[in-house]
Amino acid sequence: MARTITVDPITRIEGHLRIDVEVANNAVTKAWSSGQMWRGIEVILKGRDPRDAWLFTQRICGVCTTVHAIASVRAVENALKMEVPLNAQYIRNMIVALHALHDHIVHFYVLSALDWVDVVSALKADPVKTAALAGSLSDWPGNSVKRFKAVQDKVRGLVDSGQLGPFANAYWGHTAMVLPPEANLMAVSHYLEALDYQRKANQAIAILGGKNPHIQNLSVGGVTTAINPDRDDALNTERLYWIKQLTEEVRGFIKQVYLPDVIAIGALNKDWLAYGAGITNYLAVPDMPLDTAGRTFDIPGGTVHGGDLASLKEFKSFNDDYFRNNIKEHVARSWYEGTFDRHPFEGETIPNYTDFDPDGKYSWIKAPRFNDEPMQVGPLAQVLVGYSKGDERIKGYVDDALSRVGTLAGAKVGPAVLHSTPGRHLARAIRAAVLADLALKHWELLVSNIDRGDYSIFYPPTFPAGEQQGFGFHEAPRGALSHWIVIEDAHIKNYQCVVPSTWNAGPRDVHDRPGPYEASLVGNPIADHEKPLEVLRTVHSFDPCIACAVHLLRPGGGELSSVKVL
Repeated sequence: MARTITVDPITRIEGHLRIDVEVANNAVTKAWSSGQMWRGIEVILKGRDPRDAWLFTQRICGVCTTVHAIASVRAVENALKMEVPLNAQYIRNMIVALHALHDHIVHFYVLSALDWVDVVSALKADPVKTAALAGSLSDWPGNSVKRFKAVQDKVRGLVDSGQLGPFANAYWGHTAMVLPPEANLMAVSHYLEALDYQRKANQAIAILGGKNPHIQNLSVGGVTTAINPDRDDALNTERLYWIKQLTEEVRGFIKQVYLPDVIAIGALNKDWLAYGAGITNYLAVPDMPLDTAGRTFDIPGGTVHGGDLASLKEFKSFNDDYFRNNIKEHVARSWYEGTFDRHPFEGETIPNYTDFDPDGKYSWIKAPRFNDEPMQVGPLAQVLVGYSKGDERIKGYVDDALSRVGTLAGAKVGPAVLHSTPGRHLARAIRAAVLADLALKHWELLVSNIDRGDYSIFYPPTFPAGEQQGFGFHEAPRGALSHWIVIEDAHIKNYQCVVPSTWNAGPRDVHDRPGPYEASLVGNPIADHEKPLEVLRTVHSFDPCIACAVHLLRPGGGELSSVKVL
């Protein structure tokens, strides 16, 4: 007999998400993904100066800040057919890469590792054996017996106090938790180290962007980061080398800790390589532009359909017609008024809440479709697109990681295992390694350009009379992000954000086809109906950000809440 399990809210994500699953014979047979907030940023922007849009849009979320800022300025520049100086491209590229490094480290260790790591089990570990296990994976200096013993003592103190702090309220002892105690202790130690290294990435962002979150240095036409190697009030030689040092330290953690941890956890949970595929149509956009116009990139983009790597069709530029012409957002099952599907340039954001109806409307999130097909976006999409294209950096990391997974799992594995819940985590760790390399490459490009005497950072925009349409995209930590703007007489006429968590977390469309979250849950085992850990594992593998997919305000204005600072 089928039973419905509701997890509301999904925790360890950004925003408010409800997941319902229908379970029969201890496996998920159907799922519903429901965003529980309304996004009104598009309404707020109407009538404003397009140059100000990025300041508003990066406040859609406290996590995905720089990503909306960069997509917004690119959208306005696209509408105005603008280029930006090379220095501006390199500075932007470094910021978005560093933001992703911070984001990916936090996502794995803080938000999702506890779906796999039994913290309490770490008390049973032998620190000597833990050091041997960690040493077999990498030569990270922190993998010492002394370090693991100190972490174990810290966990024991938390358990004995009855106050587990950040490790409270998890499903310790769940039958799906299969890691040996030594792997659990290793992961807990690396969890604590991750907090330091994500901070280093944020320090580098702040040096370039003025602050973080909500950077201050973007502008339509470039950046406001003044460059002068010899001045204390500009991006000088000292600050540039500080950024490089921080980035190198973060890259070391990613390559020697984060990536090996994901490989080990995936291999030790090899049964899960068969769960969580869902939608195997993938969409990623090119990024890290190498020129002033956005025609050449260090990260490829395109679409792959049906998991067939030979089906790759690339996006070539910031003006790509294949991307521009094939996106529509469905609202047949979402709490909005309007027709079932619209292109973002004609998009509407008119709320119409009608209660949760699994057979009708049940989410504040829209359902984007590309060429009328549901698409999965995110690091997995980007890695598969890069692998399909034969990108040497991506392909090298993928082949090496899969070889190491196969060795630990005792079975040969190929790219097909990436279509899974652990596969999304592995792709994210691979993407982090790639971006760490590219952040340093673009640092070198920036420094070389400055050495040639080029300090330019900004071209002033000019707004002609009449209407212009533009779109800007960015391959954000959670996947393909695009902003769409219609400008009329130098003011915003319409603005729409099609974000990664809209692609992935969206509900069914007018054809009743599920979105990626919903499809990926079908077939997942559920060992304990009261503790649906398996639901969390797969949903967390997408790194949900629901405030990006939806947002909240009172349509009539007015205060929502007040907070008193003591």
